[in-house]
Amino acid sequence: MKHPVRFAVAMQLIAGLAVLMVIAVVPTVVLYPLALAGLQGTAAAVLSWLIGMPSWWWWIGGGFVPMAYLLADLGISPSYWLAGFVLLALVFWRTDTSRVPLYMSNSMTVEALSGLLPHQSIKFIDLGCGDGRLLRQLARLRPDCLFVGYEHAPLTWAWARLFGFGLKNLDIRYGSFWAHSLASYDVIYAFLSPAPMPKLWIKALEEMPPRALLISNSFPVPGVRARQTHAVSDKRRTILYCYAVGGTT
Repeated sequence: MKHPVRFAVAMQLIAGLAVLMVIAVVPTVVLYPLALAGLQGTAAAVLSWLIGMPSWWWWIGGGFVPMAYLLADLGISPSYWLAGFVLLALVFWRTDTSRVPLYMSNSMTVEALSGLLPHQSIKFIDLGCGDGRLLRQLARLRPDCLFVGYEHAPLTWAWARLFGFGLKNLDIRYGSFWAHSLASYDVIYAFLSPAPMPKLWIKALEEMPPRALLISNSFPVPGVRARQTHAVSDKRRTILYCYAVGGTT
């Protein structure tokens, strides 16, 4: 599902029409606005389930209107809601189209990843580096290597740039990595989601140089056997999937 937000909005509209039909049949139900909000949410959740949306969208669809109704009674100024919306937009910029949420690689993953890097100097790229913490740690551990990160969310990119200032072997760039060639990198790291992995593999096959390594955090390439996997001893049981063009079977 390429545009889940559009489907979520459509489910809310359809659920709203269903609530209006209930009101038309039983006008006295307007005396129970919380019940109507619950009905709206239930209808949206069921519709999201019926069309096959991921399970977290059932909860978003089911809780949106009831929560909005309950929060309206708190008397919070609209400017705070606007500020919150802008902040979230700057952090989760175009997640609806990229279908990649903001994931953070923990320190144990950084340690495991550093052990997978070649001993010689390399050029490393993080596809969607978030706040840049992984790259900063790797840049300090391996000053002989060049680390590049791409981030398209404005606020997290600015954070990564600010806190990476002074590390000469770290280059944080704003924009989409899809428009950037992978041909010059020895190691490509991705912590994305299941959705873009088939497209990423095609890009890797077309652009990765011989003996380059693609490491995916948590999400394997569908239908492609990894050259090796590495289990990280963290709480979420992270698995690093390692692929090399011409060496995946």
